[in-house]
Amino acid sequence: MSAIDPDDIRGWQRLSDSITTSGCLSPSDPARLAAIGVCHVINLALDEHPEALAGEAEQLAHAGIGYSHIPVPFDAPGETHFAAFAEALDAAEGPVHVHCIMNWRVSAFFHRRHRLQGMDAARADALMQVQWDPRHSDDPRAAVWAAFLGADDNR
Repeated sequence: MSAIDPDDIRGWQRLSDSITTSGCLSPSDPARLAAIGVCHVINLALDEHPEALAGEAEQLAHAGIGYSHIPVPFDAPGETHFAAFAEALDAAEGPVHVHCIMNWRVSAFFHRRHRLQGMDAARADALMQVQWDPRHSDDPRAAVWAAFLGADDNR
């Protein structure tokens, strides 16, 4: 990917040379993602969200970017969602961009993935905390996400 990231996209975060994440995309973002070399986008947001990019799949296809949509309800992230995310990420031709609305779903999903891949807890926590940490949030919706993060604690 190019060194010039569109870091004005909500919640923009570069995890590696081949993986970036963010919150919601705007109509100009598919072309911007293509310009930095993104080949595939994975969207964890619901289409019905008021800030979701309408016609996202079509806009990305027009920009020459592949697309996977895994709608994760914010109040009910589950193992099937996480498995679909891991499968889509593993199958995608990179570089890959993963987004939702605020980069909260995405940061939690990557935290779990990083821990399962052997990343130490402090590093995984630091990457997630750039966006949020549901284990230390006053948001009442965070409890389900804290439990989601803890799903791998006993593995």
